[in-house]
Amino acid sequence: MLATLEGKPTDRIPWAPRLDLWHRANQRAGTLPDRYRRATLMEMVDDLGWGYHGVVPDFQDLRSPEDDVHRALGTFSLHRMPVHTAFEGIDYRVTKAGDRTTVEYRTPVGTLTTATVYDERMRAAGITISHVERYAFQGPEDYAPLEYLFRHARAVPNYDGYAAEAERIGDRGFVVAYVHAAASPMHFLQRDVMPVETFFFELHDRPDEVRSLAEAIRGYWQEMLTVAAACPAEVFLLGANYDSAIQYPRFFAEHIGPGLAQFADVLHPQGKYLLTHTDGENRGLLEHYVASRIDIADSVCPAPMTRLTIGQVREAFDGRITIMGGIPSVALVKDSMTDAQFEKYLDEFFSQIGRGDHLILGVSDTTPPAAEFSRLMAIAQRVEEFGPVRSSEAAKIENRREDQTPPDDPHGASDGKPCHR
Repeated sequence: MLATLEGKPTDRIPWAPRLDLWHRANQRAGTLPDRYRRATLMEMVDDLGWGYHGVVPDFQDLRSPEDDVHRALGTFSLHRMPVHTAFEGIDYRVTKAGDRTTVEYRTPVGTLTTATVYDERMRAAGITISHVERYAFQGPEDYAPLEYLFRHARAVPNYDGYAAEAERIGDRGFVVAYVHAAASPMHFLQRDVMPVETFFFELHDRPDEVRSLAEAIRGYWQEMLTVAAACPAEVFLLGANYDSAIQYPRFFAEHIGPGLAQFADVLHPQGKYLLTHTDGENRGLLEHYVASRIDIADSVCPAPMTRLTIGQVREAFDGRITIMGGIPSVALVKDSMTDAQFEKYLDEFFSQIGRGDHLILGVSDTTPPAAEFSRLMAIAQRVEEFGPVRSSEAAKIENRREDQTPPDDPHGASDGKPCHR
C-alpha cells in the first residue's frame, strides 16, 4: 500500500476492502461465511491474504464513557485517535436515558443542550457512530456560548493509543491517524455544529456571526493540527464526505481546499501523507482535490452510485492522487446488480483502471451487511488475474513511446515503418 502511494511497482493491486460494519453485523446475526463463523475480522483478513482497512475508527472504541460525551459538538476522543479534545473549565451535565444521551452546557453567556442516540437498530447494522438528534446550534442565541466553549477547547496528544493500534494491525495495512472529518473551522460548522440547511440559512442571513464563530474555533483547530502532525503515523485523515451539491466547487475552494493544503504542507516535509474521505458525488470537485495537494482520495465512489466513472477519476488525478476504494457498495448486493450485471461491471471497471498504479482497491464507502461474500472473492480473483503493477514512472515512459510509434501502413504494412508513397 505504501509502495502504491509512492508510485513504485507492486506484485499486485492492493485489495483492502472496508469490512468492519459487514463483519460486525453478520457476526451479530450469525450469518458470516461458515469458514469464518468464529473468526475475528483480523483472522479472516489474514486467512484471505487481503489488506486491512484501517481508515475509519470504531467510534465505540472508548477509554471511558466520558470519551463521547461531546460527540454532538463534533469532537471525539477515541482510543486510536492521535488527538483528544478536552474542554477546560466547562460546566456540563450528562443525562442518559436508554439509548439517548443528553448534555447541557452552562456558560456565562448562555446554555446549550445536545442529544445523541445510539440504538439497537444501529448496533445490529454494525454502525458504531451515534446519531446527533439535537445539534448544539439551535438559533442565534447560541453563537456566544459556542464561541465560549471552543475558546476553552484544548487538543491533547494521544500518540500511545495510536501506536497501540498500529502495532495491533502490523503490516496488514497502514492505520490512518484520524484527525477530523472536517477540513476547516467553517466546514466543521457545516457538518458538525448545525444541520446543513441551517448552516446555509445562517451563512446568508448572519454571515458575520458565522465567520466570528469559525474564528473562535480556529485557535483550537490549529492546535489540533499541530498536535496531530507530531504523531508517528504514516497517513493522516482530515476532511470527509464531500458532495458537489453541498460542498460545491466554490465553497470547497474557499473553505475546504485551503485547510487541506495547509495540513498537507505540514505533513509532506516529514514524509507523511494526507488522506481525505471523498465519498459522495464528486463531479466538479476533482480538480479541487488536486489543487488541495492531498495524497489519497479515500472511498472514491464511481458510477452507478455517482455520475463519474472510475476512468474519469483516474484521468483527472493522473497519478498525482492515489485512489482508495473504487468498487461501489451496490455492486456487492444482488438486489442492486444481478450476477450478470456484476460480471459486466467488473469487466468495465478493470478496463478503466489502466495499468493499475496509484490504486488501493476497496469498497466505497463500506461493505454493506447484505453484501455477497462471493462477490468480494470474485474481486480478489480479478486482482490476481490483473497481475503486477509497474511503477508510475515506467508507465509514463511507455505512454510516451506509444505516442511516438508511427501508424501502421494503411495498405497492409504492419512493420511500424512510415508509409512512403
